[in-house]
Amino acid sequence: MIQIRDERAADVAAREHLLDACFGEARFTKTCERLREGRLPADGLALVVELDGRLVATVRLWDVDAGGTPALMLGPIAVEPGLHGLGIGHTLMRAALARAAALDHRAVILVGDAPYYARFGFTRERVGGLRLPGPYAPERFLALDLVPGTLDGADGMVRATGRHDPAAVVTPAEAFRAAA
Repeated sequence: MIQIRDERAADVAAREHLLDACFGEARFTKTCERLREGRLPADGLALVVELDGRLVATVRLWDVDAGGTPALMLGPIAVEPGLHGLGIGHTLMRAALARAAALDHRAVILVGDAPYYARFGFTRERVGGLRLPGPYAPERFLALDLVPGTLDGADGMVRATGRHDPAAVVTPAEAFRAAA
């Protein structure tokens, strides 16, 4: 049986190992990673899935300004590769979006696979005139209004607004290369 719970400090090594297995070093080159770098996830929005006492999935959401509108950026979400297709990612996404709504967040943006995220209500249309501060595939830039109309007329650059991580002495990319 899976258990969805808040991420704890003791989960960091397992989470990073899972993200490495799912995305490799290329994850550090992504524009969304630049927005997250040196920041803490939004309060209450770093979740993990435990299965038989081990961390098998993770998702985090981050505070951003979406062209003047407060929003969340989702990502990364990862599920242990051997467990794909079992609904763990779907269950984790539903839990994360429900938690975000319960915490009075109004919109979520992400860069990801449009057919996968469409099942949760994410669309390219809700992005409006928003842009990211670096390279990205526009067809993968998606948004969801948790409160209808939140992103109406959204226009401008997405900026990180979350709290700074006082423990971020080196970037995650530097840590990855040092460990390799």
